Amino acid sequence: MDVDLIFKVAAIGILVAVLNILLQRSGRDEQALMTTIAALVVVLIMVVQKISELFSLIKTLFDL
Repeated sequence: MDVDLIFKVAAIGILVAVLNILLQRSGRDEQALMTTIAALVVVLIMVVQKISELFSLIKTLFDL
């Protein structure tokens, strides 16, 4: 597993945290929530892709 995935998730988390704080301080709570949800979906898609690669590797490894 690449360390790049961990860095990408961390970068997205930091960026979303800053955006969330800025949006909430300017009174745009709905946009802050939508930004957080969108980032969560992006990270979940990235993780699901890596899990899919893992399962395909296990499938080829055990010749299933």
